[in-house]
Amino acid sequence: KRLSDVVISLIMLVLTTPIMLITALLIWLESGCRGPIIYRQERVGKHNQTFNVLKFRSMRIDAEKDGVAKWASKNDSRVTKIGSFIRKTRIDELPQLFNVLSGEMSFVGPRPERPQFVDNLATEIAYYRLRHHIKPGITGWAQINYPYGASVEDSKEKLQFDLYYLKHLNLFLDLIIL
Repeated sequence: KRLSDVVISLIMLVLTTPIMLITALLIWLESGCRGPIIYRQERVGKHNQTFNVLKFRSMRIDAEKDGVAKWASKNDSRVTKIGSFIRKTRIDELPQLFNVLSGEMSFVGPRPERPQFVDNLATEIAYYRLRHHIKPGITGWAQINYPYGASVEDSKEKLQFDLYYLKHLNLFLDLIIL
């Protein structure tokens, strides 16, 4: 799995470099040539270890100025114009290829969540922490079988798909997901 993660990530990086460069330029210009282009956000990975997931910044610089973690919503007012486009097309996820290369993530696996949300979800949803037995992924079985979710109920539904993936983990299933 690690070998396929590295090979797929390297191929994807080569193929998407022009898209990433254009995206970086557009984010920089839209924010008045200031602020970060890449957004680093703490997430929970394998064995409950935290790491910084990399994404293109899709929200205003002051999106969480109060320091409180908030679920992103479908029509979130914090999302910029460029941010809306890169979210719809999933371009914002491309920097996670570097997380895969560094070994913090896999190409396929349960999506990593923020520590504040994990702590809350683990108290409300039985077996929630089981999803941390493997590396988180850029995409996963839950992402292709369940729409975007931003609630405890959505997380319960997605966990069922994550647990199915854990139980049936194999290269063939990864290829189906990809």
